[in-house]
Amino acid sequence: MEILVFSNAIPASPLSSMACGGATTFRRPQPISATAKQSPLLSRHRKLSHPMPPEKVEVFKSLESWVSRSVLPLVKPVNKCWQPIEFLPNPAKPIDNFIDEVKALHDRTVGLPDEYFVVLVGDMITEEALPTYQSLINTCDGVRDESGASPCPWATWVRSWTAEENRHGDLLRTYLYLSGRVDMLMIDRTTQYLIAAGADIGLDNNPYLTFVYTSFQERATFVSHGNTARLAKKGGDAVLASICGTIAADEKRHENAYVRIVEKLLEVDPNETMLAIGKMMRKRITMPGHLMYDGYDPNLFQHFSSVAERIGVYTIDDYMEIMEFLITRWRLEKLDGLKGDGRREQEYVCGLPTRMRKLQEQAAERARKVEPHEHKFSWIFNREVIV
Repeated sequence: MEILVFSNAIPASPLSSMACGGATTFRRPQPISATAKQSPLLSRHRKLSHPMPPEKVEVFKSLESWVSRSVLPLVKPVNKCWQPIEFLPNPAKPIDNFIDEVKALHDRTVGLPDEYFVVLVGDMITEEALPTYQSLINTCDGVRDESGASPCPWATWVRSWTAEENRHGDLLRTYLYLSGRVDMLMIDRTTQYLIAAGADIGLDNNPYLTFVYTSFQERATFVSHGNTARLAKKGGDAVLASICGTIAADEKRHENAYVRIVEKLLEVDPNETMLAIGKMMRKRITMPGHLMYDGYDPNLFQHFSSVAERIGVYTIDDYMEIMEFLITRWRLEKLDGLKGDGRREQEYVCGLPTRMRKLQEQAAERARKVEPHEHKFSWIFNREVIV
């Protein structure tokens, strides 16, 4: 799900590398032709650092038995996992009972503001783009699924993680559909655009970079879904609060797996892993949904990000707290066995939260001088939301 873009300067929204400038209301233009590019955002091409040296591939091969012992136990058996139907009106019930449950769901959402649904839809669309995320991990040297059903522990983990994550988008989409609060046609189009666009988050087929990224991203989704749960409860929808909280618990367990993997890599190959942590922090950690597009708004992701920041679902403070958490959890300040380049990245990363807080103060001062403006999201029926 959602994670911010971040660089050496604090952006207006921690989910975005760009501020939403201007004070004009976005009006829906004419649709882009079906014969045009799927998204105006698909213009970046980078040369990847592929393949990884054989000795580094061997590091991951050597950890397969450790993955079996220390990571795969974090996968829940299917018969012990929650399933979306447990939170939704049950169509197997008599039709009158089913309709009553749908009406109750519909009525519970009345107290939730449009801006909440903007963020919930953006979260759901990001979750629905799951095929992209599995594909990204399967490009990585040393951990990819070579056959599509490989018994390799790395491949087994990725498929199991994907299977658990798959329930998140399914549940949120069905709940949104039954709520009657959103334009499902535009949401479905946005989802299709995003999956077709993919994501370029700078992983370069490199599992060191990938597992640093997923450690950060899974904790960010845990925080974000936890905040949507809090806001749903405040708005009077206890069932939606339970849904978001349950998804957050999954993300927390997945975070534990990826953080554990990086901990092990710091143990067996500290310098390369420290370089990967530094590289990801320098190049920015980009949300996997950064190419989000609905066919109308080329800045849709930035607008969504601004709303998420404004209502407190995911903020700059959250980003910095995640950074500090990982530095502490991975004991980066006390990490030994580093070469000169690794020590430089260690110093950079460990000093980053302090520098970020100073930049945050400057950004907050600038933000106070910017007038908020209304924006029309295609996901929400004929209403505008403050961004």
